[in-house]
Amino acid sequence: MSIIEIIQYPDPRLKLTATPVDSFDDDTKKMIDDMFDTHYDQKNCAALAHSQMAFNTPKRITVIDFSEEKNDPLCLVNPEIISKEGDTYTDEGCMSVPGGIIEKVHRAEIITVRALDKMGKPMEFKVDGFLAKCIQHELDHLNGVLFIDHISELKRQKADKRLNKLKRQERL
Repeated sequence: MSIIEIIQYPDPRLKLTATPVDSFDDDTKKMIDDMFDTHYDQKNCAALAHSQMAFNTPKRITVIDFSEEKNDPLCLVNPEIISKEGDTYTDEGCMSVPGGIIEKVHRAEIITVRALDKMGKPMEFKVDGFLAKCIQHELDHLNGVLFIDHISELKRQKADKRLNKLKRQERL
């Protein structure tokens, strides 16, 4: 079991665009296993993107499991959203944005996703609800975008102010 550091905002590595996975060798499978180990080690974590974690080069991989028993793992490799329908505006938070920062974000209500699984097998599926929001959030990470990039400048300034205050308090 390997727990990988989760990069915290405003670390510039969170702005990197992940590169596609082109090999499903043992190293890639171990990396995915480490991602799930890290994910399951966190409290209240629905998903993690490879680019949120302290790996050398961010890859286009995300792991998802928000089941209560942590027994419904979903790994998406080289994922892409091929269609979107509807609109939602709901609360989001992030493991890379500390301090309990939660803001409302616009997302598509229904998405169709194309990806590869951990073994490199193609899949395509349509989802809605929390899973659709979660996948969109994680794909943003793979593109160097954080949920706070979707909020107004004023709300982002307030979030930054709160984070700076929390950092100062930790140093005292």
